[in-house]
Amino acid sequence: MSPAVGRQGPGRLSEKGLREALKGAAAAHPERRLQLWFQDEAHIGQKGRTAHRWWERGQRPVGLCDKRFTSAYLYAALCLASGADFALVMPTVSTTAMSLFLDGFSRSLEPDVQAVLVLDQAGWHGSRALAVPDNVTLVPLPPYSPELNPVERVWLYLRERFLSHRLLDDYDAVVEACCDAWNALTATPDRLRSLTSYPWLPCVNA
Repeated sequence: MSPAVGRQGPGRLSEKGLREALKGAAAAHPERRLQLWFQDEAHIGQKGRTAHRWWERGQRPVGLCDKRFTSAYLYAALCLASGADFALVMPTVSTTAMSLFLDGFSRSLEPDVQAVLVLDQAGWHGSRALAVPDNVTLVPLPPYSPELNPVERVWLYLRERFLSHRLLDDYDAVVEACCDAWNALTATPDRLRSLTSYPWLPCVNA
């Protein structure tokens, strides 16, 4: 995974490749132990999606489908090696919201940890106005490669299992649904580990 040229703002590394990025973070922060994290956001709203259901062959299953548009964004970060997670629900995606997420994420880390946070190249991730804490190093994915981010599979599971075929009355209900879904998933670490066990990840530190 190679960071984009010209997007090396505060807290970003310019080395090519995730393994090299980890080496760069280790060299920049020799007093800290590294943790590799992955981050993404999901748009969750009243206008949900349909999902697969068990039903009688040859018949169309019935299901709830909301046509309203109130929504929120679930920001999440996962450390696959330790099983740690951090998530916030916010009303929008923006540089300000991302800065708030990074601030909360930074304060959740242990004092001796330097988090290497892999994320996509959304505009609010690469803004020079983004406030990146000292104990967080951002490493962007290559363009148009969401399949490299394990968190993408988490979103698919949450939508299929918890966030489809239901009606949510208002914004507060959307936020509650996001929180309930995330808490239910992270309460089952084996399931989370199964969803995010990409075969190339053990090779990064090899």
